[in-house]
Amino acid sequence: MKPTRFYQHRRVLVIGLAKSGAAAARLLAELGARVVVNDQKPLSENMEAKQLEPLGIRVVCGGHPLELLDEPFDLVVKNPGIPYTNPMVKKALEKGLPVVTEVELAYHISEGPFIGITGSNGKTTTTTLIYEMLKADGQDPLLAGNIGLVACEVAREAKMGQWLVTELSSFQLAGIDKFRPAIAVLLNIFDAHLDYHGTKEAYAAAKANIFRNQTERDYAVVNADDPLVMDIASSVRSQKVLFSATKPLGEGAYVQDGAIYWSGDLVMRIADIVLPGQHNLENILAAVAAAKLAGASDEAIRQVLATFSGVKHRLQYVAEIDGRRFYNDSKATNILATQKALSAFAGEPVILLAGGLDRGNEFDDLLPYLQQVKAVVLFGQTADKIGRIAQKAGIETIRYVDNVEKAVPVAFELSEPGDVILLSPACASWDQYKTFEERGDIFINAVHKLK
Repeated sequence: MKPTRFYQHRRVLVIGLAKSGAAAARLLAELGARVVVNDQKPLSENMEAKQLEPLGIRVVCGGHPLELLDEPFDLVVKNPGIPYTNPMVKKALEKGLPVVTEVELAYHISEGPFIGITGSNGKTTTTTLIYEMLKADGQDPLLAGNIGLVACEVAREAKMGQWLVTELSSFQLAGIDKFRPAIAVLLNIFDAHLDYHGTKEAYAAAKANIFRNQTERDYAVVNADDPLVMDIASSVRSQKVLFSATKPLGEGAYVQDGAIYWSGDLVMRIADIVLPGQHNLENILAAVAAAKLAGASDEAIRQVLATFSGVKHRLQYVAEIDGRRFYNDSKATNILATQKALSAFAGEPVILLAGGLDRGNEFDDLLPYLQQVKAVVLFGQTADKIGRIAQKAGIETIRYVDNVEKAVPVAFELSEPGDVILLSPACASWDQYKTFEERGDIFINAVHKLK
């Protein structure tokens, strides 16, 4: 861990615990800060807060008392999930206090450089691909960030020259000050998290923060096929490196004649890549660009692309049973993600498993993507809504079941050899499951029971 006096003797308020808040509080105390933690959950139910007290950290639990900010704090570290509309955060900003997320702390202590990856879709797959490519190259990268590994904890272990491959959400990037990735990747920008950011412009601005502190020595890897991404990239100071799944570029990562190229050199034929889908081709190109900039060889890149079948719950190949291929796309918690999943199997017959939490929206935008769907098996609050769209699409076989576990054998009975059985719910899981991971694990277990 790089020594720093930046936080020594500073009074820091950490708002919100969970993994990232608790990790930030522990690190700040270790760096000599005077730390106060504030969390909504009562202390009697708050194991993380109880574990912080023996470290000399003061904990204030059971609510967010505004009078706490009458104390003379120098800095606020906010859990990324807490919005800027939160009264505590608003008051801190009104008082002129810097409000950051723990990614900022990670940058201050890391001896290794960062590769930062952000975008509306594809972050986890791209982050994992880059990590695996560098590992296959014999490097010793570290994986961190929104992928589930708290960045400031991982950064403790980073050595000089050791890459931190870090997935970054808009929530995290909205709260940076000095954070500067040597390689920054912006995949795409769609309408997302508007309930948090308020407007698409604010959401895009948070994503654009990934380039904010870069210099001419750094690299900005950007999607040449996304106009908004290109607009953001027009003002970066770093070296722009483009990727495109639709047109040859001459430089950067691109597709030409059914193959992936890097600045004029053939890397790999697309037919030899395991990961399916046009959207994953964009992720692959972004990963190729970042990995090449980080020194990976073509051989290492090919090795990963020939074997990597997907991140768990993200169009993850599960099994083939009696000629039916099963895919777990439980992470598809919105319509756009399910559109992409269905597009990945264009021309193939699909049995679609969908449904979940009703957020009040309709599903008409799925209609053009249902042409190859021969049957749907529906569950959850939105089952009837999706069923109406399936009828409108001319799908004759529509089944309603109680949950994902019961959907799997029904889908198998409806299928034939050569079919794809796809869990891609187009909805959040919270009406029946705690997380999309729990929903996906139940699907996987149900598939294996068929064997």
